[in-house]
Amino acid sequence: MTHMKITDLKILRMATPRSTGTNWLFVKIETDGGIHGLGEASLQFKDDGLIAELEAFKRFLIGEDPVRIEYLWTTLYRRVTWTGGPVIVSAISAIDLALWDIKGKALGVPVYELLGGKVHEKIRMYANGWGAGGGNSLEGLAERAAEVAAEGYTCLKFYPFSGEQIVTPERIDRGVAQVKAVREAVGPHVEIGIDIRARLNIWSARRVAQKLEPFDIAWMEEPILWDNPEAMVELARTVQVPISTGEQLYTRWEFRALLEKNAVGIIQPDICHAGGISELKKIAAMAETYYVTVAPHNSNGPISTIASLHLDMCIQNSLMQEIFLSSIERYNEVLTQPIEVIDGYCTPPEGPGWGVDLQEDVLAKYPPVPFTPIESDHYKAF
Repeated sequence: MTHMKITDLKILRMATPRSTGTNWLFVKIETDGGIHGLGEASLQFKDDGLIAELEAFKRFLIGEDPVRIEYLWTTLYRRVTWTGGPVIVSAISAIDLALWDIKGKALGVPVYELLGGKVHEKIRMYANGWGAGGGNSLEGLAERAAEVAAEGYTCLKFYPFSGEQIVTPERIDRGVAQVKAVREAVGPHVEIGIDIRARLNIWSARRVAQKLEPFDIAWMEEPILWDNPEAMVELARTVQVPISTGEQLYTRWEFRALLEKNAVGIIQPDICHAGGISELKKIAAMAETYYVTVAPHNSNGPISTIASLHLDMCIQNSLMQEIFLSSIERYNEVLTQPIEVIDGYCTPPEGPGWGVDLQEDVLAKYPPVPFTPIESDHYKAF
């Protein structure tokens, strides 16, 4: 492999298929060897801060050797007194992903080969972003769930308990009715994940977990806020439904506090925000020592999905990979090779690096959109 230097870092953006004013943000790192790499750090509603951080990092990266990934990661993370932080780590994540893409292309091998090679031949996918097609009725939700299961997905996730932190009997009954409808529609062998989106307090989360027990729930995700691991552990040890968390934790240092309590069986780090594939490989190795499985969070764009698949391929304790069904069509429009889910399983495209590239002319068809908080339920605290 010939010596290369980084010559540029470009930021590319495009609108997502959602109507919430969100964009996918990609990083393209170019080298004097004619090889470029792609990363992603789509950070909902926070484009401005992320772009500023990437531009600051760009000034350091120009002239550096792109294959010195560990050195560059550590230097960026420890560069100033104020180490880390979500926007900083998201920017590092995008850069990290792009550097691995460059290295894989330079050596002519997929990224997962650089990280130890295949542990799995294919990755089981779980479906998110499917419920809207069923409308608001229980019948429509059940019909849509049955359709997704018929496509081959053996695990579905959805959001039946939105609202304020204190859950009312009416909200419990409404959410449980949705879960019951989905369970009856898909049968006993399709797993169901329930995402609370950190909307409950411990008292309310316990009540919800108790009501969910008859439906054999695969996991209850982020039942409470993520920033108090002791509280999350206390909840996990007092309910029968498995608890998962981790999409809003950053780096191995934040996951350490959770893993050391040994109460959560599934962690969900995000490859675009927890430190890139370098960091997720380390987080997965830490989790393996506690017999904890990894189901990477992925509500992002196509490079996030592809990179997550490469990670899943080379870690022993990968459980499933999240994919948003409502985004797949646009993923495949912008990628040079499609993401193909066959009978509920997926593999990364063949080829060096990620095995795919972005079609930048397609990005131009979907220019980035401004954030509109009035239209965006994601922005609301409850």
